[in-house]
Amino acid sequence: MPFLSYSFSCQNQRVESYSEKATQPNLYLSDNPYAKDVDSIIWASYRQIFSEHQILTFTRLVGPESLLRFQTITVKEFIRSLLLSNAFKNLNYDVNNNYRFVEMCVQRVLGRDLYSEREKLAWSIIIASKGLEAFVDSLLDSDEYLENFGDNVVPFQRRRIIAQRSKGETPFNLKTPRYGKEFLGNLSTGKPQYIWQGTVRKFTPQERIPKAGDPALYLGMVKDVSFTLSPIK
Repeated sequence: MPFLSYSFSCQNQRVESYSEKATQPNLYLSDNPYAKDVDSIIWASYRQIFSEHQILTFTRLVGPESLLRFQTITVKEFIRSLLLSNAFKNLNYDVNNNYRFVEMCVQRVLGRDLYSEREKLAWSIIIASKGLEAFVDSLLDSDEYLENFGDNVVPFQRRRIIAQRSKGETPFNLKTPRYGKEFLGNLSTGKPQYIWQGTVRKFTPQERIPKAGDPALYLGMVKDVSFTLSPIK
């Protein structure tokens, strides 16, 4: 199935003051990096792909980290290892539908938001027809990725919305990716679950509290009485 075509622009880009280029310095792997420089690149890669919510012990890839330190692989190949890792699949791919997963990957890998629903559909078709690995390869091998990040630059958010400067905008890599609204219905009961961990207290209105002489009080009195039967001698 051919890749679905879509426009490479959106209405927001026609307004000059609506967005701005990112001021974050590019982290790239030089020919002779210091150890601390490689540590910064590794941390930035985890933060960009997994977000700070998911940087846990079991999400680390010790093998690819070692290969990157010895420059056996490029930053681009390290990013690919993160995207195809079991931890990333379990925390992001398995708990979202294809549309939400595509949106998240385009934001974190290409550093921008989706242009339109048509682009979201185009990438979703790649996942559905060719699989997750082909989708990741299509993102990393795209002209857009190579022109902006190449082989040794850590992806970053290239543009930020500044329309509501007072509220600010949460960076793509800090948004919680799990559990879209449509996924809540797929939990165990088939319905959204609301868990209250506080103390449950029962409130009875004043007019419903039984007064003295009310027959409703007798049942409580009967429950309080304990009968002890002694054997007949």
